[in-house]
Amino acid sequence: MTPDRFERIQDVLTSRQPDLTVCMEEVHKPNNISAIIRTADAVGVHRVHAVWPKGSKMRTLGHTSAGARNWVDVKTHNDTASAFRELKKQNMQILVTNLSEKAVDFREIDYTKPTAIVLGQEKFGISEEALALADHDIVIPMVGMVQSLNVSVASALVLYEAQRQRQNVGMYQRETTAIPTEEVNRLLFERGHPVLARVAKRKGLPCPEFDNQGQIVADDQWWQQMQSANIK
Repeated sequence: MTPDRFERIQDVLTSRQPDLTVCMEEVHKPNNISAIIRTADAVGVHRVHAVWPKGSKMRTLGHTSAGARNWVDVKTHNDTASAFRELKKQNMQILVTNLSEKAVDFREIDYTKPTAIVLGQEKFGISEEALALADHDIVIPMVGMVQSLNVSVASALVLYEAQRQRQNVGMYQRETTAIPTEEVNRLLFERGHPVLARVAKRKGLPCPEFDNQGQIVADDQWWQQMQSANIK
């Protein structure tokens, strides 16, 4: 890993927003999933959540944007209730796009709070279960004949409003990352030294630490195990 690449990765990780996320509820079209993850990466989302349609091949995410997937973790849940329980444990306000009497303009929400944006299935939208469990209904105002947007477009609008608000209060301007150190090291290893990371994973070796130039700091035993022909 070159010093320039190390610095770039550090800058990206420092800007990550662990308390901002999206949850894809049975979104199934690969192009939409790819676009949502790409936008999440662009605005600094660290991890997205997903409840895949039953029997969906998207559980492997083999068809999504490889570049964005390298930098955004995707946490899969078996159902909507379990996804919402995890988000609530993180004290996130849960937003769903839904045209209802109680819905508010998406720009009126305070996105500087821990926030999860739920994105519904392309044909049927947000499930009744998600609507019942959510904290707020939000709408994207439209004045044309069409009354809905593509799910990836809707996610981009809401995420960039969240980014705008967070930038205005300095939430992207940190000197150190809000992501745990062990996770930062894992990402540096997997993205900065991908060949070595694959070998270490096969051998069950721990992730090493790094110096301020992005080079691996590990003892002789670690290197000996890396170089040996034995695999656990």
